[in-house]
Amino acid sequence: MFTLTLRERQPADFPTLHRWLHAEPDPEWKRWDAPYFHSARPASPLSLAEFSERAQAEPPSPHRRVIALDGECIGMVTRMEEAPAGGGWWDLGVLLYDPAHWGGGLGTRALDLWTDATFRETDAHVLTLTTWGGNERMIRAAARVGYRECGRVPEARVWAGRRWDSVRLGRRRGWETGRHERVHSPGPDL
Repeated sequence: MFTLTLRERQPADFPTLHRWLHAEPDPEWKRWDAPYFHSARPASPLSLAEFSERAQAEPPSPHRRVIALDGECIGMVTRMEEAPAGGGWWDLGVLLYDPAHWGGGLGTRALDLWTDATFRETDAHVLTLTTWGGNERMIRAAARVGYRECGRVPEARVWAGRRWDSVRLGRRRGWETGRHERVHSPGPDL
């Protein structure tokens, strides 16, 4: 049985992060994680020493965590608050680097953990994630943990000579599972 956790980045993670972000010439994950953006900007060639120095200087962020499988870094989760601040809308990201970790439920589990953590740690009322119509694994993973499609822009993205829909999935506090209590009430219930 494996243990999947979300934790702060540690110096021991730098070689793995460097490999997948800078050393691999054409990593498979870039074909699924908004590939239309990655093809427009090539990877910056950083040595492991340069990457480690920059990463060490960057303060820890409560909005980014390592996905760890039995303690080893296999990916990252991120979140950012949509403007205006305090509005209760957060956008999430989940990324598993190595295709060997795809298709076994690890991404779904990481998204579930990150969803729970975000509801627990922020004032989030609604969480979203945005992908493209070709990333069916992400769409299915989101649906498994209670996200619903809340927006689709037809043929908004061009990738590999084809047009794809941009797909936004959302989950509101308390949807589906009823697990998430409201942090605060904006006013009297009507």
